[in-house]
Amino acid sequence: MPRNLGQTKLRKRRRAENPMRDFDRLPPELRAWLAQAAMPWRPRSVQRAYQNALARTGDRDSALQELCRLEAAQLAKDTVLGA
Repeated sequence: MPRNLGQTKLRKRRRAENPMRDFDRLPPELRAWLAQAAMPWRPRSVQRAYQNALARTGDRDSALQELCRLEAAQLAKDTVLGA
């Protein structure tokens, strides 16, 4: 059965978590960001990356921009691996 991962060469792992529960626990700005994300982020991963970015920047908007930068870097890495 096809999954919602698309054609990627990045590593995939099965997890024994409840991703919908984790998604529902995210703050509204992270849920909105994750809903429009280009990659299938795990809610815990995006929460951890956001908390790290927020600790560095001290600003929510800057932290969300950092998530966009991280995602763009990961997409560029996937493009290189797929070539």
